[in-house]
Amino acid sequence: MELGTIGVIGGTGPQGRGLAYRWARAGLRVVIGSRDAARAQATAAELCELAGVDIVTGAVNAECAAAADLVLVAVPWDGHAATVESLRAELAGKLVIDCVNPLGFDKQGPYPLTVPEGSAAQQAAALLTESTVTAAFHHVSAVLLADASLDKVDTDVLVLGDDREAVGTVIQLAGAIPGVRGVYGGRLRNAAQVEALTANLIAINRRYSAHAGIRITDI
Repeated sequence: MELGTIGVIGGTGPQGRGLAYRWARAGLRVVIGSRDAARAQATAAELCELAGVDIVTGAVNAECAAAADLVLVAVPWDGHAATVESLRAELAGKLVIDCVNPLGFDKQGPYPLTVPEGSAAQQAAALLTESTVTAAFHHVSAVLLADASLDKVDTDVLVLGDDREAVGTVIQLAGAIPGVRGVYGGRLRNAAQVEALTANLIAINRRYSAHAGIRITDI
């Protein structure tokens, strides 16, 4: 199916920027969203130059959400609820993909935070009652995504959601990035452990100086 325009809320941050770059490189139209329009436009211009395309634009978050056909939320956890709630009207009727990981950090390293709704994705679903919320792209290395010398990124993306068609669309979006495979990971209620697994991957990457992702076997 035609994926349309992809909005990336938080597209100036490492994860959002990296995914936006890969989608633009795959020929998908992308709108970078930020609280600062000038910063979003500057990032969009940089990605167009890097990917050799002219299909990335930048706008404030509300304009990004309104212009997009489906939207990725890739903002810092501490601003997640406020950002999502502020875009309720613009995101109504749209597919939203939440890739936010609620993590804390101390001297012992990363650890998952407790979210009253159960997970960041469930928090988004509770706030966006007129949107279809899914969860995906939690474990893809921003460093690898941004590395223009890499033609593909070898990893699987777990996609969680309660709407079969929406999950299929996100799996298709994951597969638009060479080397990436989208894999159904269960209902949205199972998003907490997927978000929390990011803490383990960060610990692995620190110990082994790597950019580890995940692969699901036997499918």
